[in-house]
Amino acid sequence: MPESDLPSPRFSAADDPWIEVRTGHRYATVGLRELFLRADTIDDLALPHPPAASALLRIAVAITTRITGLDNADLTASEWTALRRRCLTAGRFEPDAVHAYFDAHPWSVFDPERPWLQDPSLREQCAKPFGINAFVPGRPAGNNLAWFSPHHHDNATPVPTAHALQYLLIHHYYGRPGTSTPRTTATCSSGKLTGGPLRGTVSFHPVGRTLHETLLAGCAPFTGDELPAADTCPWEDPAPPDPDAPPRPVTWPGRLLTGMSRHAILLVPGDDGATVTDAYLSWATQHPKVPFTDPYLTYHFDMAKPLPRRRSVRRADADRAWWRELDTLLLAGDEHGSHRRPAVFDTLNDLPDEVRTTLRIRVHGFDQDAKATDYQWYTALTPPLLHWMEEHDPQRAQRIADCCQAAESTARQLADVTRQAWEEAATPGRAGSPARPRRKEPAWVGKCAARYWPLAESVFWQLLDDPDAAPTRAFTRAAVTALRETTATARARHNSAARAVALAVRELYRRQPNPQRKTSR
Repeated sequence: MPESDLPSPRFSAADDPWIEVRTGHRYATVGLRELFLRADTIDDLALPHPPAASALLRIAVAITTRITGLDNADLTASEWTALRRRCLTAGRFEPDAVHAYFDAHPWSVFDPERPWLQDPSLREQCAKPFGINAFVPGRPAGNNLAWFSPHHHDNATPVPTAHALQYLLIHHYYGRPGTSTPRTTATCSSGKLTGGPLRGTVSFHPVGRTLHETLLAGCAPFTGDELPAADTCPWEDPAPPDPDAPPRPVTWPGRLLTGMSRHAILLVPGDDGATVTDAYLSWATQHPKVPFTDPYLTYHFDMAKPLPRRRSVRRADADRAWWRELDTLLLAGDEHGSHRRPAVFDTLNDLPDEVRTTLRIRVHGFDQDAKATDYQWYTALTPPLLHWMEEHDPQRAQRIADCCQAAESTARQLADVTRQAWEEAATPGRAGSPARPRRKEPAWVGKCAARYWPLAESVFWQLLDDPDAAPTRAFTRAAVTALRETTATARARHNSAARAVALAVRELYRRQPNPQRKTSR
């Protein structure tokens, strides 16, 4: 049989299973259509890779707005809130609306003309594929050594299509910059990549009792920051993307949540479509990035910097516990604040009480540098905490903010005195003299921080139960404990270390960090 007559591999992102979900202690795998039809019976997503889960939540929220009509920019704030409440009261997504949406758009992963979230022109515009090992996160590729993996240049094992779709999402949202397969278009030939829109960030997603509640709670209304008209998700566009065209404006909500990728990808299927054997990966556009505000990210404002650099996003840090973000998450923003909580939090107090009081926060972070190194992804799930938000309980929200800021201020003081103690222990008599250039931090600093933060977390929750306790003094005691435990061996062996640590402890008690109030954060 001629190759052109062979049936093309088939896999539908809408109807074939590729999304892991959890209901109680039972796990299942579903497609996008079933995800929405069964959203009222599904407890939560169960994807193994947090960045894929974060990306999928944004896609699912965009689809939620289409199915429910919450993407109507002509609704007033009160009308939008009332519509979301009605959708929550209904208890499930309307099956006819779900089927109508998924029947109206292409979802085939290997369609030769419109593969889902892919660019079919890469087949002609790239000389060769990128390589399956380089496409799959964690596999060694190129000249990298295969320390803990059986994969190498001569062992490019195909991956199940269900897994490949999750890797596809990771590249679209968190993809690395640098070099890729060169792509030649009508006006440009380049192999230069820019980083994905969420690279190195940490996202905060509301989590309800069911996936139905999670998706509706995760919807953010139109605020006027994005354009409301001519909004489409990539799979809703009438034609594949044009890499030479100027970037599309940031429209709400589809383009904002699903259309900001800087990467163009094309999966190469196995014979039956159940596996992916290779992948093309190149740039989607060479135009500068378009600024946008993601509703699930926190932002920091430094008014001392020039206007274009004044705003920065909170970077993911695998060593940073989730409770340290509570001050930013719970306090409402104002014109004096230096931090801005995720925009989706601004409407959570409008949810029905039975939803709001049980709502938790899912933290999805991917610790990456600005270049090509991926350090670690992580996830966490908070207890219900929205009843502590400033709009609902301003005193408790401010108490939490004061405790968080006291913990951070004490940590900075601990690092300072530990660094000084190390210098004094290593070269007695040089305390207070100009510091010698160092290639890296003294070992004590990192070890003290690693011991301090678990102690600080216990202190933090104790302080919330005792509103009259002084946060600074409590965290200082935790810092002293961390310093003494970390340096116990050195103090027992060296008099200079014992003397230096004693001075450091005295300095910790002498310094009184003054955590800033909300208006100066």
